[in-house]
Amino acid sequence: MESFIKVSIVFVVALAISTVANAQTDAGTLALEDVAHDKADYSPFVDRHVPDRVFWGDTHLHSSYSFDAGFFGNTLTPDVAYRFARGEEVTSSTGERVKLIRPLDFLVVADHAEYFGMSELMAKGDPVLLEDEVTARWYKMRRGTPEESIQAFYEGVESVSTAENYVKNPAMQRTAWDMTLKFAEEYNDPGKFTALIGWEWSALPSGNNLHRVVMLRDGADRAQQVIPFSAFDSQDPEDLWKFLQGYEEKTGGRVLAIAHNGNWGTGLMFGLTKISGRKIDKAYADARARWEPVYEVTQIKGDGEAHPVLSPNDEFADFGTWDKGDIGGRNVITEDMLPGQYARAALRRGLEQEVELGTNPFKFGMVGSTDAHTTLATTREDNFFGKNPPGEPAPDRWEHVFMEGEKDGTTYYNWETLASGLAAAWSRDNTRESIWDAFKRKEVYATTGSRITVRVFAGWDFTADEVERHDFADRGYSGGVPMGGDLSAAPSDKAPTFMVRALRDPDNANLDRIQIVKGWLNDNGESEERIYDVVCSDDRAIVDRRCNRPVGNTVEVADASYTNTIGDPLLTAYWEDPDFDPDQRAFYYVRVLEIPKPSWQAYDAKLYGVTMSDEVPMIVQDRAYTSPIWYTP
Repeated sequence: MESFIKVSIVFVVALAISTVANAQTDAGTLALEDVAHDKADYSPFVDRHVPDRVFWGDTHLHSSYSFDAGFFGNTLTPDVAYRFARGEEVTSSTGERVKLIRPLDFLVVADHAEYFGMSELMAKGDPVLLEDEVTARWYKMRRGTPEESIQAFYEGVESVSTAENYVKNPAMQRTAWDMTLKFAEEYNDPGKFTALIGWEWSALPSGNNLHRVVMLRDGADRAQQVIPFSAFDSQDPEDLWKFLQGYEEKTGGRVLAIAHNGNWGTGLMFGLTKISGRKIDKAYADARARWEPVYEVTQIKGDGEAHPVLSPNDEFADFGTWDKGDIGGRNVITEDMLPGQYARAALRRGLEQEVELGTNPFKFGMVGSTDAHTTLATTREDNFFGKNPPGEPAPDRWEHVFMEGEKDGTTYYNWETLASGLAAAWSRDNTRESIWDAFKRKEVYATTGSRITVRVFAGWDFTADEVERHDFADRGYSGGVPMGGDLSAAPSDKAPTFMVRALRDPDNANLDRIQIVKGWLNDNGESEERIYDVVCSDDRAIVDRRCNRPVGNTVEVADASYTNTIGDPLLTAYWEDPDFDPDQRAFYYVRVLEIPKPSWQAYDAKLYGVTMSDEVPMIVQDRAYTSPIWYTP
């Protein structure tokens, strides 16, 4: 009993001492914290939360789960897409070994919501197919003659374009969606690789490509509460936006949509009328601005930044131009349709519509992606695996018909495809939340395949020496706004100043120049545009807003080679708008050009020893387009 009392006394004393010590420690910690808050921290990075890294990805890639990809011979499932994007060597659907030069940081496997997973289920002979009369018939046709398989494919395409779902079997879509989510969770590795969950809504009203990629901020726990919204549910973008709102309300998650490929339609992507034919209104503008913060400006099926007819003073506008016909070649593209198909024209339209509606419906950032249907996100000229398996490397792939148009002059060929593009996101972390947030605030940009690093800030008080500072990004955030941002209420007698940095892809070509593309609303309420070369490589002078001479050309086409003996690896620019009017709405975005290098067609010609026709481009100047910065009086 006595020993118990002694032990108890010791325990109580020890507890009391511990309590006092803890109290003193807590008090001491608080005191130290108080002192710390009264002085600057030694480490300048403890409270630094600016997006300080650029991450590379593809937000529009199709696997064998997409109806058209599977029928074109794609046998690679979404897990292969993730493995490949993370840097693994894989074997393509045509038996080629393939690997990226460097891994990607993020990926959206965006399979079509229409007939989701049906091709893969057919390949496996899944019994769920036999539960539906149409899929049972298509399954038999796919295993029949090539002609029967093609007939089944075109029946499916026709049903999508007319929004008539031939297959009444929800279990098929649920099965494929659950597998897609399983793969995304398996390969998502926060901090190292991000598997963003999404799908493609593939509306085709009257043959017009109004497709959107839906991209979630969330994981499978929220995504599995819905089934992907498809064109069979509605071909109207406004109904898609209502679905997105319903998703957020139901799950508590976050979602956005990325409109894409506006150059393959009849002007409806950025049209001034709705699908119903009625004029767009404020409700439409508000909804589009909320749900579609980013636009896919470049991809395999042509580049959609600018058009030479719309921008006759832009010598670089005619890049990868696709303007023959809409998807399927059902309608011929005419000049009056072009403003509704190209990004720069749409940005100009947005300024005009903002005055009328009070909201800019076309206030979007820009990214690139592939839209590849091979499961392989390849964008280098020397590693391009085409749009679909028939377009994968082969001696004669360049001359194959890509899409045969129904009207004269609307047929496209494989040699017209681009090895494009990539999405770059400025972010703190490589996670679903951080990457998605970069898209939402438009701090993203597009390239046509190269990993060109670009950063731009706009403000009222930047000075020329600041762009050369080691901490110019910190100054950019503290004294201005980044790409995707807004300036307003110009101070008296001041014009916006811009700081731009561009660094070449370390495994690619040097840089030719940095340009700033400006659009503004004149005093008559009409939009205009102008291009300024703000820095030229090789110490070339700028005369009348342009580099005084071309950068040159080191390409040896026959050898598919070039040298970086021209151009610069790093370009920096400070620029103040010399034509600024504080009463005029405006936007500014940066375009960075590489020096010329061989195209993927030139690499094919050398590898296979083939001679291509004169119309095939053998030289390319890859480029980057940043999201704009807007000025509003």
